[in-house]
Amino acid sequence: MTETSTDIIIAGGGMVGAALACALAEQGFTITLLERREPGLQWPPDSYDIRVSAISRASQNIFHNLQAWPRMVQQRVTPYEQMRVWESSAMVTLPWAPEIHFHAADIGEPDLGHIIENRVIQGALWEQMQSLKNINIHCPASISGLELDEESPRVVLNDGTRLRASLIVAADGARSSLRDLAGISTGGWAYDQTAVVCTVRAEKGNQSTCWQRFMPAGPLALLPMDDELFSIVWSTTPQQAEELLQTPPGHFNAALTQASEARLGKLSLIGERGAFPLRLQHARQYIKPGLALVGDAAHVIHPLAGQGVNLGLLDMAELTDVLVRARSKDHPLGSPHTLRRYERARKGENIAMQGAMDLFKRIFSNDMAPLHLARDLGMGLTEHIPPLKNLLIRNAMGTLGDAPSLARTSPQSAKH
Repeated sequence: MTETSTDIIIAGGGMVGAALACALAEQGFTITLLERREPGLQWPPDSYDIRVSAISRASQNIFHNLQAWPRMVQQRVTPYEQMRVWESSAMVTLPWAPEIHFHAADIGEPDLGHIIENRVIQGALWEQMQSLKNINIHCPASISGLELDEESPRVVLNDGTRLRASLIVAADGARSSLRDLAGISTGGWAYDQTAVVCTVRAEKGNQSTCWQRFMPAGPLALLPMDDELFSIVWSTTPQQAEELLQTPPGHFNAALTQASEARLGKLSLIGERGAFPLRLQHARQYIKPGLALVGDAAHVIHPLAGQGVNLGLLDMAELTDVLVRARSKDHPLGSPHTLRRYERARKGENIAMQGAMDLFKRIFSNDMAPLHLARDLGMGLTEHIPPLKNLLIRNAMGTLGDAPSLARTSPQSAKH
């Protein structure tokens, strides 16, 4: 069968893979994107995706710079101005409550970020991909073979099609088949937690605030959406998660309202419930000659800080910078010399974030008295030290450090 050549092959058309395709195509590379299933681009206006992402300012800048942000705004995005994090039942009487309150006004920003349904993000990026003539989308497509070298790596599809490129990128998720074909192993562990996700209506409205309560079995996050709704991510034991999925809606509403300490009044389920097991996973290497891993193919993180997709988007933005720089110097895109720049820039930062989230998970999912007291003291002190609070906010927004080009504020994004 005839072999087709392109600059870059991207396996996976999810949020990170689609963003990377747009970014590289807009830099003049020819792209072949492989995806098993084309996403739905139309849905009833009164329906909600139970999977959402907390999009940082850095990720918002990426979407602006890829011309996908207006499409997302046209569909549905929800900015949030505040975040409240708390743990109930302090061990001892303290001069402060064990709670942290972040507010965008404290750092002179209009908001702290946006909550966006995953289908809205992916749909906007797919529409942008389809508008770019140098992206060739193969869908449905599954990879059955992989041949790696730094000059001309190849993939073979299930239908026998052979594709050759200067670089292949695995953006095909936590169970990446391309990563497995390349012989790249992963480390990590499963958490004894399952995340229950759904959409609920709050009696007291969403108050443009993200809420997160830490409990021994895992955190409960309430992420604001339009129309006084919240998307919830309730991380708990697999046993309780199964009970929450199976219990009648009325009982579920009561359990959820109690878990939130009724801070938003009664919470009422809208639509379906879903669940997914939680784990930490990290690829032992991000690159091989002719291959790079991005997003969940490279790393999976606990969702308690909502940083998973933001880390993946920084991966693709950094890889874009590296490849543009390599082309300008006439360096092979798939050479280890080129790709190590990407791995060095992202691997350490991703591991550090994974470690921090793992530590938070272990500290807050432990009801030992000394740890409980330390948590209460730490949260109270943080609340009363504005420079520390502001540093935490800036870090979560992705506005600290040397960001990739796409993640920086552009003149276009500054207007919105």
